[in-house]
Amino acid sequence: MLRRPFLFCLVALFGCADVFLGAETLVGSAGQQHFSGIYPHLAYFNEQGECGTGAVVPWADRLWVITYGPHLPGGSSDKLYEIDASLSVVIRPESIGGTPANRMIHRESNQLFIGPYAVDAQRNVRSIPYATMHGRHTANMRHLTDPANKIYYATMEEGFYEVDVHTLAVTELYADANRDPKGLAGSLLPGYHGKGAYSGQGRVVYANNGEASAEARRRPDIPSGCLAEWDRRDWTVVRRNQFTEVTGPGGIHGNAHPETDPIWSIGWDHRSLLLKVLDGGRWHLYRLPKAAHTYDGAHGWNTEWPRIREIGEDDLLMTMHGTFWRFPSSFSAARAAGIRPRSTYLKIIGDFCRWHDRLVFGCDDAAKSEFLNKRRAKGALQGPGQSQSNLWFTDPKLLDQLGPALGRGAVWIKDAVSAGAWSDPYLFAGYDRRGAHLNHAGDAPVTFDFEVDSDGQGRWSKLRSVTVPAAGYAWVEFPCGEQGEWIRVRPDRDCDQATVLFQYSNADPRPETADAIFDGLARVDDASSAAGLMRCRGENLRTLSLAAMTASAQAAVDVGFYELDAEAKLTRVEDAAAHTWLKQNAAIPQGILSVDAASVIYMDDADRRWRLPKGDPAFDALTGVGLLRIAREVVTERDLFQSHGTFYELPAENAGGLAKIRPVATHNRRIMDYCSYRGMLVLTGISGGENNRRIIRSDDGQAAVWLGAVDDLWKLGKPRGQGGPWKQTPVEAGQPSDPYLMTGYDRKSIQLAHDAESPVIFTVQVDITGDGVWCTYQSFTATAGQTVTHDFPEGFGAYWLRVIADRPCRATAQLVYR
Repeated sequence: MLRRPFLFCLVALFGCADVFLGAETLVGSAGQQHFSGIYPHLAYFNEQGECGTGAVVPWADRLWVITYGPHLPGGSSDKLYEIDASLSVVIRPESIGGTPANRMIHRESNQLFIGPYAVDAQRNVRSIPYATMHGRHTANMRHLTDPANKIYYATMEEGFYEVDVHTLAVTELYADANRDPKGLAGSLLPGYHGKGAYSGQGRVVYANNGEASAEARRRPDIPSGCLAEWDRRDWTVVRRNQFTEVTGPGGIHGNAHPETDPIWSIGWDHRSLLLKVLDGGRWHLYRLPKAAHTYDGAHGWNTEWPRIREIGEDDLLMTMHGTFWRFPSSFSAARAAGIRPRSTYLKIIGDFCRWHDRLVFGCDDAAKSEFLNKRRAKGALQGPGQSQSNLWFTDPKLLDQLGPALGRGAVWIKDAVSAGAWSDPYLFAGYDRRGAHLNHAGDAPVTFDFEVDSDGQGRWSKLRSVTVPAAGYAWVEFPCGEQGEWIRVRPDRDCDQATVLFQYSNADPRPETADAIFDGLARVDDASSAAGLMRCRGENLRTLSLAAMTASAQAAVDVGFYELDAEAKLTRVEDAAAHTWLKQNAAIPQGILSVDAASVIYMDDADRRWRLPKGDPAFDALTGVGLLRIAREVVTERDLFQSHGTFYELPAENAGGLAKIRPVATHNRRIMDYCSYRGMLVLTGISGGENNRRIIRSDDGQAAVWLGAVDDLWKLGKPRGQGGPWKQTPVEAGQPSDPYLMTGYDRKSIQLAHDAESPVIFTVQVDITGDGVWCTYQSFTATAGQTVTHDFPEGFGAYWLRVIADRPCRATAQLVYR
């Protein structure tokens, strides 16, 4: 890493086809090219196992950015960056690195505090040495008694400091646990891995989102994390769950009326998202659905820094568990209305802001270590040679144009619930399709009463009652006419194991055909394509290496070794050793996926057998033979998974693994490899696309790659497919089939048939939680020679499906997803 300040030279690259224009315009120079709002020259690197974006803040006519490494309480090679409107970048010489994610604009002194730095209105930077203020700085708070002259700093390991904004003198209030060689989590509070903090209503509120135990690295459902408050004398635990952001209507400035303004904190447990609101000195709890499970994990490492922040609109923007949320700045216990999903996304976002006419997302794109995210499906694939990330510039309209809204979450999962006890309020608004799975294990019927709060003012009215048979299950769908902000539920008798899980979605309007930005990606039946294996190089080379190949039929033939650079130039390099190493260490493993007549089969690392839909039949011959990448990180700590022409978002094993997978897009293209480079998504498998500027061809014309952003994949084709657990498969009576994926598809139907001479009863069961809570959806009787077809209700969804036949036969259970 260069250790002196320098200005990135801006050179003519291609021309100015995509310069941003607007009333308040981020102009850039005519030579700067971007791919879906990602400028390769803006990428940042460090010498650590991860290079995430800790904070992005517009200040003093510049955009200020800090990066972080994974656990560096005493500093690192990470930098403070200063970016102007022409996208020229200065690396500040005051940079001391570390693992910072804090930011605050202090009104009275007219300074930005970002990481260990104080930046004044003239862009003068002062650094607070880590020797003076040790720890991984995670949040700033306005001071409780002297806010004009002092601020608080909080660290991820329970270090708390008071800083004089004028002299930067530091007073230690509580020691950072990293001071103790034996410590990690700290003894002050339960949980570990601090995230957000804020002050108001006479207290400091602090959140952590993890647990420092071996069990937390395996199971996402154990007790973990906490939300706590400090009154300048004592610490009190508010709730023992994983929490991240803590903020209020004042955002990074602090609340304008700290005595009365609310404080919000967003978190989660294994059931759903959690929103805690401090209003009038009392805490209130609300639950919201999750779109993605990739952020789960009791250790807390998978979330980075979710935020609630102003973006120049009437509502704030909240990022949490893969959903962009509309969050009203007026939200309080008395006005608990207006939270709405906007769309779902794939990027890992550490911070964001509005700068000129664009939103800027600071991302966590490629971590060298890849942490705990290991699995057989990757084979011997090495992580990137150097950690790197980038900024992502978008039109604000994009917030409503990415993945369709999807929400899964519960108020109870196999929980003991007392008769008449109301659940926490759960979000009821913002989705087109809404329903709930009800299940209990009691030996008598249970009636569940539902109530709604229609306007967020806490006035509850009865919606309906649903009776579930003894040890039974029911699906209840809420039509469009049943409206409200929040819903709650109670049973009429004690339940030892009650589950109430809400399943929400919006209609998926995407076409099955790919957007024009993907022109030139090879179709599965193309005679040949420019393919290859890729990996980001290390040793501070900052290039992407490509072992180029020509793919045809069931073979791939070497073409040569190439490098892609910051100017998006793909050049042949004569380096036989590097070429050989790349082919060995980026090889695609064989035998991970297989196909039979029914569907695609995957065995996970726990030797559990799962089935996935098929796409184009031509993929049968290409599956499992090492020609198509199966799993790889393209954002940190989760994988992009590819099977039979569909991309999926795949959580790490410690966040649920394949059981919590969700489809992103069905492409039916012959994509050999994919990776992250300088924040961009890079794909190989090119055939044509001569007029597509996203196709970058080598200087000799023998190699090519596609460049864009990972969230472009939502435009690649609506998820669809066909398959099932059985297709003329010999089955035994009473033996459940393999689980077959059901979640994330828009329209679903099943066909059931058999070869028996007598009628066969097929029992269709669904896993409603993704954790093996199997419930009987419905039973269907098929007479000899009959095919029974069933269309699932429009709003119905579950994670997995399986089928049981009541007699031996050769059975078919096939689903069509559209």
